Amino acid sequence: QVQLIESGGGSVESGGSLRLSCAASNFSHRSYCMGWFRQAPGKEREAVAGIASDGQTNYVDSVKDRFTISQDNDKNTIYLQMNNLKPEDTAMYYCAARGCTGFTLSLLLAESWFNYWGQGTQVTVSS
Repeated sequence: QVQLIESGGGSVESGGSLRLSCAASNFSHRSYCMGWFRQAPGKEREAVAGIASDGQTNYVDSVKDRFTISQDNDKNTIYLQMNNLKPEDTAMYYCAARGCTGFTLSLLLAESWFNYWGQGTQVTVSS
């Protein structure tokens, strides 16, 4: 059973930074894709960023130039460095994963494409 454990959430002021981590275990695929999604209160879950096992990445426009997704394959861990945080970034952040077979950059931001999910970590940005 694949397990994804997120950490690193917290409360920061506008303009601050946080780094989220997602550690994956029991992943049987030789190559895997992972992503970050978020859900604000009363809103649908939305994509943030995704990364393939070969390092290709994709971001939604609202976080480009502020967020960076990266991975440590030795540790089966991905990270989301979030800089210049804004109140509208406040949400529960979820890590997702699946095998990379057939991936495209667009699919890295498709919630329905991923089949493993973590429990989430809360990010709160105050103005």
